[in-house]
Amino acid sequence: MLQHRPHTTVVLAMSADGKIGDFRRSPARFGSRLDKAHLEKQIAASDAVLFGAGTLRAYGTTLTISDPALVQLRVQEGKPPQPVNIVTTHSANLNPEIKFFKQPVRRWLLTTTAGELLWKGRLRTLPSTLGTKVQECPPEFEQILVFETPTREIDISAALKHLATLHITRLAILGGGELVASLLGLDLIDELWLTVCPLILGGNTAPTPVDGKGFLPDIAPKLQLLEVHAVEQEVFLHYRLQRPAFLDYAK
Repeated sequence: MLQHRPHTTVVLAMSADGKIGDFRRSPARFGSRLDKAHLEKQIAASDAVLFGAGTLRAYGTTLTISDPALVQLRVQEGKPPQPVNIVTTHSANLNPEIKFFKQPVRRWLLTTTAGELLWKGRLRTLPSTLGTKVQECPPEFEQILVFETPTREIDISAALKHLATLHITRLAILGGGELVASLLGLDLIDELWLTVCPLILGGNTAPTPVDGKGFLPDIAPKLQLLEVHAVEQEVFLHYRLQRPAFLDYAK
């Protein structure tokens, strides 16, 4: 029976004081090689990864699976070598020249009607033997998914239901904090993997795993700790969102 949405797992590395980036919102590269291997393993277990435009702008790239054993396992299971990379952005104001658009991955865009029009409306002028002509840019995205609420925001709930119809059964959420906050607020997160790294970043404007408006204690999402692994100087925490059995989408 088809699940009504993919199983979702947030995978993030953070400082010991709970920051996923510094106050300048620079790319967070403080995780060790062990954390990178852990992230790669979680990505390899997913059919697709989802991340916000802010995360993409910070890094300019996505993390691809480089471990040959993980790639081989995916191929043996009948999956493509790399999962689909889905960028979610209201405006779709993205730089088409960043390295992400040259990486060997399938790219989808989740946006609004306005975002779709902006992205599709980009034109470039190409020379030809018959003179100058205007042509559309090459399609950096394999698919553009448009799901909107009545207030013209991205309807993430409807989008996830649609992904399930496209055989996306496991979805890794790679940030940023605003995206994670919106998913938590809609009860669309199933698990979290948080790597605690041995440094203090501080800063009241530095991003955290969950940004947004926040939750009051009586309605805050509750977690169940599944695993704790301390490896060298990092701690890997695995949580499951607590919810009544009748609300578990997979049951």
